[in-house]
Amino acid sequence: MVTCFLKYTIDPYKLREFEIYAKKWIPLVNKFGGKHHGYFLPHKGANNIATALFSFGSLAAYEKYREDSLIDEACQEAYQYAIDTQCILHYERSFMKPVFS
Repeated sequence: MVTCFLKYTIDPYKLREFEIYAKKWIPLVNKFGGKHHGYFLPHKGANNIATALFSFGSLAAYEKYREDSLIDEACQEAYQYAIDTQCILHYERSFMKPVFS
């Protein structure tokens, strides 16, 4: 299993738009075989940092999701929403191996 950790730098004046963007992606990741663990929006502290976590069974499964998302209409609409609203200023993607008890 591999978990994708996304760290976003967002426009703090477009938090509502970013939340809409986040809610678009949760079912899309799940649709392509992933398990979305949620988005985490600023609450206290830095007002421009948000994160997201989602897992796939393997890095190959994640790569397949990335390929398929490029031709999926709903995914393209979600990408375009972020571009149109400019709610995301920057993001970093890391992959981690989860450890459970």
